[in-house]
Amino acid sequence: MRIRFTDFFNTAQLGLAWARLIGFGLIGIGIPLADQFATAQEAHRLIEPIYRVAHEAAAGQTTQVASRIEHVLPQTPFDLNQRASEHPLMPALRIAQQCLQSFDQNFHDYNATLIKQERIAGVLGDQEAAFIKVRNHPSFDVYMFFLKPHRGQECLYKSVTKDPKGMLYARGSGMTKRLGVMELPPDSRLAMRGQKYPITKLGLRKLITELIEVAENDVKFGECDVRTAQSQINKRSATLIEVVHPVQRNNFRFHKAELFIDNELKIPIRYAAYLWPDSPGGQPPLEEAYTYLNLKINNGYTDIDFDRNNPEYFK
Repeated sequence: MRIRFTDFFNTAQLGLAWARLIGFGLIGIGIPLADQFATAQEAHRLIEPIYRVAHEAAAGQTTQVASRIEHVLPQTPFDLNQRASEHPLMPALRIAQQCLQSFDQNFHDYNATLIKQERIAGVLGDQEAAFIKVRNHPSFDVYMFFLKPHRGQECLYKSVTKDPKGMLYARGSGMTKRLGVMELPPDSRLAMRGQKYPITKLGLRKLITELIEVAENDVKFGECDVRTAQSQINKRSATLIEVVHPVQRNNFRFHKAELFIDNELKIPIRYAAYLWPDSPGGQPPLEEAYTYLNLKINNGYTDIDFDRNNPEYFK
């Protein structure tokens, strides 16, 4: 669900600098780049994603193993009712499966501003932002323009190439721009240096499928508390599903996860995961967070929008 774009090119080792260009962002749109950059400036001011919980469900009784999903207010368009004797994560799992089905039926391409922050090798990186353009049909392709911290870096990923893994085209900003565009396998050592995930893991569909995979694992075990609430992300109405594993186990990937699902688009627009606190009652440290702002779908992207030779790219 993520990749790192921070400090890609602030290094004397320019060869390694190229590797750090390869980020897990999404950029783009079906509008002229001049308009993209205007939106990018707006996103630059929204470095801390704006979200608030408007209405929380009433607190339920604490249980020793798995708590019930608490009462959901009628504002939510999703059925979060927990059925008799089922795991508290099952309503969220069903919603994720519905999100995937809806995405495959209705989302041909999209653009957004991606705000992300990741912990790599135990170190939490700076918050990063990229303007992204993605299509899923007939192939998975990505173009991105970095907004922060190194504005002007570009990256293009093509999944259908001579290499079955696809090809990544990357160029830096500032002085490293003179190095030109480099071609890298997406999982190469250079491409992965400083990255949490390869670019092939990028995007909303990858996020949804990973959420399903994690939930399908977690429903095999107890020790799971689920809370729901009505919320907002950047003034968009969203349903918050918060999952907490109180006790650290090898079975679980996180202590707490927060998933915000857009009530209109019916897809996740923010995901954040936290590790277990160092001491009881302590603040759980952030592991990773991804927020998709200004999402626009079905822009009618064609091959030229993901072409290495597009005259609007790598200028």
